[in-house]
Amino acid sequence: MSKEKLDFQTEVSQLLNLMIHSLYSNRDIFLRELISNASDACDKLRVEALADDTLYDQNSKMEIQVSFNEKERTISIIDSGVGMSREEVVNNLGTIAKSGTKEFFSKLSGDSAKDSALIGQFGVGFYSAFIVAKKVVVNSRRAGLDETAGVTWESDGKSGFSIQPLNKKNRGTEVILHLREPEGTDEDKPHDDLLSHWKLSEILSKYSDHIAIPIMMKKREWDEKKSSYKELDEWEQINKATALWTRPKKDITREEYETFFKSLTNSDDDPITYSHNRVEGRSEYTQLLFVPQKASFDLYDRQQKHGLKLYIKRVFIMDDAEQLLPNYLRFMKGIVDSNDLPLNISREILQESRDIKSIREGCTKRVLNMLGDLSKKHPDKFLRFWKEFGQCLKEGFGEDLSNKEKLAKIVRYKSSFHHGEEDFVSLDDYVARMKDGQEKIYVITGTSEKAVLSSPHLEIFKKKNIEVLLLTDRVDEWVLNFLTEYNGKAVQSVAKGSLDLDKIKSKDKDENPDNKPGNDNTNRFKTVLEKATKVLGDRTKSVKLSDRLTDSACCLVSEEHDVSGHLERLLKSAGQNVPDRKPILEINPQHPLVEQLALESDAGGGAIIGSDGKNVSDGISEKFSDLVMVLFDQALLAEGGQPIDPALFVKRLNGFLLEGLCKK
Repeated sequence: MSKEKLDFQTEVSQLLNLMIHSLYSNRDIFLRELISNASDACDKLRVEALADDTLYDQNSKMEIQVSFNEKERTISIIDSGVGMSREEVVNNLGTIAKSGTKEFFSKLSGDSAKDSALIGQFGVGFYSAFIVAKKVVVNSRRAGLDETAGVTWESDGKSGFSIQPLNKKNRGTEVILHLREPEGTDEDKPHDDLLSHWKLSEILSKYSDHIAIPIMMKKREWDEKKSSYKELDEWEQINKATALWTRPKKDITREEYETFFKSLTNSDDDPITYSHNRVEGRSEYTQLLFVPQKASFDLYDRQQKHGLKLYIKRVFIMDDAEQLLPNYLRFMKGIVDSNDLPLNISREILQESRDIKSIREGCTKRVLNMLGDLSKKHPDKFLRFWKEFGQCLKEGFGEDLSNKEKLAKIVRYKSSFHHGEEDFVSLDDYVARMKDGQEKIYVITGTSEKAVLSSPHLEIFKKKNIEVLLLTDRVDEWVLNFLTEYNGKAVQSVAKGSLDLDKIKSKDKDENPDNKPGNDNTNRFKTVLEKATKVLGDRTKSVKLSDRLTDSACCLVSEEHDVSGHLERLLKSAGQNVPDRKPILEINPQHPLVEQLALESDAGGGAIIGSDGKNVSDGISEKFSDLVMVLFDQALLAEGGQPIDPALFVKRLNGFLLEGLCKK
């Protein structure tokens, strides 16, 4: 078959343009990415060969060779890994998953150093070769295929790429970079420093020292006559190629741990914290766990696999072994190296393995202890962690009931007392500040801090100076199903059930007892409540006098075990069927609008059609009915909902506004 010319996918062309023009100042990453790809290819062959050792072609030696040709201005990276078939070459080097590419571009900041750190995370590392190369040639043959099944891929990074057959004796992949030529008459050639042993070995030591596959370069020796180094026909290993986690902790520096993390994650950031432990007992394994600085772009993509790397006796088995940690800890990075698992283990077997369950429990305990220690010893670092991963961690309340108490000690919230940018409150902090006589932890849920801080439900708590936790993440409503108490204190939503705040001592000496629905108010407003309940019909369970309002006219309250208004809206926005909610309308007997409602109740009237379309009763004026409906819709708006009939709400409201203006 002759050479075939193909076009790049649109996203690849955009990416190549970015590589060449935006990331030039951080060009050394190209070698890091190509070495990482070569290492992955070797690991992949090891895994596939567990089921079929003929893939080795009678040569199980794994290594990566790096060489350069000063005269030809080329750099070559050759691996003895699994290689690629023609189809794999086209799929891997000619296209990128559109979803990942779109996310990649959306994350770009314009800062070359920051943007280069994204490359490996988004699986586009191969294209970094075009930062330094005017042309890239890839020769590859997949393990297990004939020598005639090789393929050559070639591209200048501009006009698409070409594919042609190749006879290739050895399995694996060879990447040849033809470095860029200078433009104009400038004598200095770009990237000349890369055509030297010292520069390439320096980059390899910086980025790839912990790669488990040996990285080889030609030896060199000093030539006295020429006063220069000459290359020998003998290879030497550049990287240590040692499994860092197998060394004693006391012999490993923090810098080595950080370098390993960067190599593991293709990141330029240091980890927030890490833990290295050898576990002995029912299962013997080593864990090296890192808390990263930043969340990956696909952290909340349920289709994406997340997990630790699994090794068995230092042999790489798989990436993203999600069985090693529960899903709510999917942000963690690191490795687990087991001495007990069989080398041919599959993901299906992992699911059922008792050893894996033991490892999972051990790793989960270790991570939660790490985070607990971090919150106590390094609160500034913990705050950085919480802002990135707090929502993810909260998922654990429903997924991991056995560790609910540990999670409760770790979680942080803003509160009505502390809601600045850097203010977060632990449940222990809250309990320590509880007022005399306070027996419950009070919380409020909503879409934002601004929304919940202005909620009518907080009015009595502000008046009594009682702290309320602000729960504004989407996951928080779900968490409340599991976080029902802490340290013997029940957790109660201020928008649910009845409040019993009489036992809590208040500093407000002028607190008005009329704000409480006593017998006098109850008798006075009995008719109002009965008529209002009839007007609202099926929209409410009842209308009651409120003991939680001081300034607002009304609010909606759910019964203790009913769905809250916020949760109802969340479920509907997710496309789930939710039974119609019937809240309680609470009205403030001290508010002028409610006083007016009482006057209208005494006025009587003709037959009125209620909210459900039925004739509610004689003796209810149209004005009374309209005012009740306006109050109900206002309460809906105040909690973040919408009137069922916005146009009718506006019409009624305008009627009252006009009436008020005409009286002036």
